[in-house]
Amino acid sequence: MYFGEESRSIEVLLVEDNPGDVRLMREAFWEVDVRHCLHTASDGVEAIDFLRRRDGYARAPRPDLIVLDLNLPRKDGREVLAEIKADARLRHIPVVVLSSSTAAEDVAGAYDLHANCYVSKPVDFEQFVGVVRSIETFWFNTARLPTLELV
Repeated sequence: MYFGEESRSIEVLLVEDNPGDVRLMREAFWEVDVRHCLHTASDGVEAIDFLRRRDGYARAPRPDLIVLDLNLPRKDGREVLAEIKADARLRHIPVVVLSSSTAAEDVAGAYDLHANCYVSKPVDFEQFVGVVRSIETFWFNTARLPTLELV
C-alpha cells in the first residue's frame, strides 16, 4: 500500500512500556504531521492481544506499522517479534525495533527474528521527531506495503 495514494489514516501500533517515551512518540508524530492513529500497548502480552484481536481488542485495526521496544514486561520484544513473524496473518506488517540498546547482539538478534529495521532510541525530542520523520518518509512515502485484502 502506498500511502501517497490513500486518504485514510495510517494505523501505527507502538509497543512501549515507558510512559515518557510514549508521550515523546505521540508528540513527535503530531510534530511531523503524519496522518495517523497511534495505538499503544505497554507490554508484549497486550501487543499480541491487540494484534490477534483478543481480550478487549476485538475491534482493533490491523496496524500498517509496528514500532516495538525490545525490553518489555511480561513478554519481551524479541518474543513479540518472533510471534509476529511466525504468524501468516501478521508477518507482512513492518516492524521497526526502537530500542535504547546499541549492543551488536541485540541488533543482530532483531534482524535474525526478521525485524524490518532497528533504530536506536533517541535521547531528546528533536531526535524523536527526526526518527518519526524518517519512519514516515520511508514506510509511508517510499516503500510499498501490501494491501489489507492481500494479507
